[in-house]
Amino acid sequence: MFLLAERAPPTRRPGAAVRAARRAWHDRTVRKDEGAATTSAELRAHNLARLLRAIHDGGGRLTRAELTRQLSLARGTATVLVRDLAGRRLIEELSGMADATVQRTRGRPTGVPSSHPEGPVALAVDLRDDSYTVAAFELTGRCTVLHRQERDAGSGAGVLSDVAEQLRAAGRRFAGRVVGVGVAVPSPVNGGAMVQPTLPDWQDIDVAAALGLGHAPGPVLAGNDATLAGLAEARRGALRGVSVALHLHVATGIGGVLLSGGLPATGAHGSAGEFGHMPLTGGEERCRCGCVGCWELDAGARGLLRAAGQAEQGDRVLQAEQIIAAAATDRSAGRALAHVAKALGRGIGSLVNALDPEAVGLSGLAARVYDAAPDLVTAGYLSTLMRFRRDSPPALLPSTLGGISALTGASELVFDAFLTARGLGAWPAPEQKTA
Repeated sequence: MFLLAERAPPTRRPGAAVRAARRAWHDRTVRKDEGAATTSAELRAHNLARLLRAIHDGGGRLTRAELTRQLSLARGTATVLVRDLAGRRLIEELSGMADATVQRTRGRPTGVPSSHPEGPVALAVDLRDDSYTVAAFELTGRCTVLHRQERDAGSGAGVLSDVAEQLRAAGRRFAGRVVGVGVAVPSPVNGGAMVQPTLPDWQDIDVAAALGLGHAPGPVLAGNDATLAGLAEARRGALRGVSVALHLHVATGIGGVLLSGGLPATGAHGSAGEFGHMPLTGGEERCRCGCVGCWELDAGARGLLRAAGQAEQGDRVLQAEQIIAAAATDRSAGRALAHVAKALGRGIGSLVNALDPEAVGLSGLAARVYDAAPDLVTAGYLSTLMRFRRDSPPALLPSTLGGISALTGASELVFDAFLTARGLGAWPAPEQKTA
């Protein structure tokens, strides 16, 4: 269970050692093997983690036989490992197919390992400057949204305290099951701290420390919301299986990530992908970030509100969605959507020229704009593509995760830390678990 610290002034950036530990999720080795197993116990722990990771990655759709082949395990070994995981309440083996899309195999049917009803839960937060959402994710990716709230006129520090209270309530609800908290934030992140957030009083705030979750069962990990949205699409959404993908996430601003083999290229300091702060559409207005002519001024939520002649009130993304929904019948909204759709497409074309992805994923408002005006986005996109790319341009792929892409990515941070031999070692045996 979480213990919430007394409200205190937000904690500033921690020391170098702590920052390095928090950066572990950026390290591409986080999902690799933790060294060579040298004893039978280590080999067993290694294989348990591999199998549980495969069940997680497969979303609970793969049969035991399919998992056995995928991991090149002996059938008897797989049977023992499944029983071990089930005995620890990490999984349960369903008698039928968990999903109709799973292909049946020849021979005697096997069960489908899936989430245990008392199994691990990752808590996830989608933190914005005007709202926040808290959700819980099971091992196989099933999401339950627990709470969503718009920010009042109070401070950003107050928002973090409210989020902590919701996480404490979730800790009580899932007592003994929470394995960590992932937080998607509207800022580049360096060592767990927001280095250029959308609210001034979040500047240099260490997210884990500011939440004040004492004795949290598992790590509290923060990542940029757009990067996490791309990670989610690569693992569970439209970009799954794409070798080199560009993902763009539009909320108040625009961010994104380049993914290679499903892994994000996060840069030297973990803050790559600030595509919204590039002058891709030729504007000359100064942005809140300090740059001039930023793409997000034309293609983000603020750009859409401005084009529609609306003042910012409360949740800007919700306002923008309402404009998009009204575009078919309201002339002003239609003009605003057309402006943003063309600007979005032009920026995408420029990024494709620079980064050469196989496909481009779109989430948040980017997916909403594309769905509402695909011809306009495509026209802007093709207009800025180099000629040799136009015969077979990278496909534009709207999110298949709906509004939970950033939340899903935040949960993946937690499961990346948990689904290791070391992480599973912290999961109590059945007799140790408490109600």
